[in-house]
Amino acid sequence: MRIILLGPPGAGKGTQAKILAGKLRLPHISTGDLLRQNVSQGSELGKQAKDFMNKGLLVPDELIKEMLLQRFAQPDISAGFILDGYPRNLRQAKTLEEMLARLKMGIDFVIDLKTSEAVIIQRLSGRLVCGACGFNFHVKNMPPKKAMACDHCQGQLYQRSDDKEETIRKRLAVYVNESSELIEHYQAKKKLYSICADEDAQLVLERIVALVENRNDSLKV
Repeated sequence: MRIILLGPPGAGKGTQAKILAGKLRLPHISTGDLLRQNVSQGSELGKQAKDFMNKGLLVPDELIKEMLLQRFAQPDISAGFILDGYPRNLRQAKTLEEMLARLKMGIDFVIDLKTSEAVIIQRLSGRLVCGACGFNFHVKNMPPKKAMACDHCQGQLYQRSDDKEETIRKRLAVYVNESSELIEHYQAKKKLYSICADEDAQLVLERIVALVENRNDSLKV
């Protein structure tokens, strides 16, 4: 089973992907995590990416593609995966399809986490991120057990500099502009399933699991 999670910043993609991966016993593949791992490990791809990052430039799609190809070559994805953070636009979606076609794989579900602007601003402006494992918390909705310390690895929590209301609105505008063709692409392929992600994370997770399980059952009939 191969699943893509889509959604604007603050939709909860990362949180849902991590928990869903554990529940479905599938690897969670995050392009953000792959990038950080390659940089921290000093791999050849990581060194190239770091050069762009040090100059304040976006890491080119080609480098992200190569990192994904390396990840897809690992044996643990044979039963599937949950992909978070990629694709972000139609060009990346087509690149992903080309990569998976080489491996004789396809995407089963593209789950779009629909989230309202007001909820996104409330979530992101109170978000706390673990500097060690990347897990997200929230000062009100999901506070850590110990102030500014991750429940999972005890890493230090911090607030991202771009989690300010004005910056959040700009990020949302960019997302809407980039994702419109992407959404239409997966709708046309009949792979897209939308879920309201405005509510509690546990309820959203239950909806995703129900969608996946019910869809799988219907395909078996």
